Amino acid sequence: MSVTRGTIALCLALAAAGCRTAPPAAAPAAAPAWAYPRSAPVAADPGDPDEAVGVPGSPVRIARRDFEGWFTAPDWFPAAHAPPPAVVTRGVPPDVYACGYCHTPGGQGRPENAALAGLPATYIRSTLADMASGERRSAAPQPDVPAARMARIAAHASAADIDAAAEYFAHERLGTRVVVHEAARVPRLRVYAMLYGYDPAGGDEPLDGRLLEVASDIVRHERHDERVLYDLYVPPGSLARGATLVRDGTVRAPACATCHGADLRGAAVGPPLAGRFGSYLLRQLLAFRAGTRAGGHAAPMQAVVAGLSFEDLVAASAYAASLPP
Repeated sequence: MSVTRGTIALCLALAAAGCRTAPPAAAPAAAPAWAYPRSAPVAADPGDPDEAVGVPGSPVRIARRDFEGWFTAPDWFPAAHAPPPAVVTRGVPPDVYACGYCHTPGGQGRPENAALAGLPATYIRSTLADMASGERRSAAPQPDVPAARMARIAAHASAADIDAAAEYFAHERLGTRVVVHEAARVPRLRVYAMLYGYDPAGGDEPLDGRLLEVASDIVRHERHDERVLYDLYVPPGSLARGATLVRDGTVRAPACATCHGADLRGAAVGPPLAGRFGSYLLRQLLAFRAGTRAGGHAAPMQAVVAGLSFEDLVAASAYAASLPP
């Protein structure tokens, strides 16, 4: 599933073909700050740091202080995945954090990072190379902590560790983690460090065209439970609009299915998108649009995204997230 010059040329030709009869697309707006939730850390799981706690369905108990270790990946369900390589569970101090700390030991991931399970190993390796070189950066309007950490990890990880992690995650299977809701108003939210959670005070607020991904249980999220679900709120009509973009494209952009497969589970050109976090997918589309995500395999996506409106980006992300992985 490597990306070759020929496949890139094919996608660029398809993108160009979709643009010939259309007027120029409107100039892109800046990436909105709400797509990159950041705040001073808010204690979602207060209590004794030495207390051993758990998550539903797991017999494992882990001390609260271990959720801030960076070089130890909390593994609640060790029987649910193959034995991970050392770089996934422990990392390599001082610069290479345990991959499984943020992306979880089974590669199921978290919205502020990414789900790695089922991505082609060649895609993971090329992505890390782009991060290390600086060709893949965040489009966030403020410093993006996860992106900066990944750039540092990619620059310091050994080729052997990158290969081991890439092959391991490629053979894991992504589970269903996202529940999509079309709504004009949503429960009132607050930011817990780098993710939205429900405001314990209650109430609601207008969605106003945003795409917001929310931990259904912020405590389980903070405990790195890779089975916790996430609610994805999108504007009414987003799923139907996204389905059209995937199937038919627009006069300015080819169908997503052209490169990512009819079910968005990946093809020879594009990686699988189905069932992955909607907020993560949107941030990648914004990075392609802003030109901060470049590298050898980015040119086709930059051409495609240039022909889509912001509402199209939200809709495509929502529809992809709604599909079974």
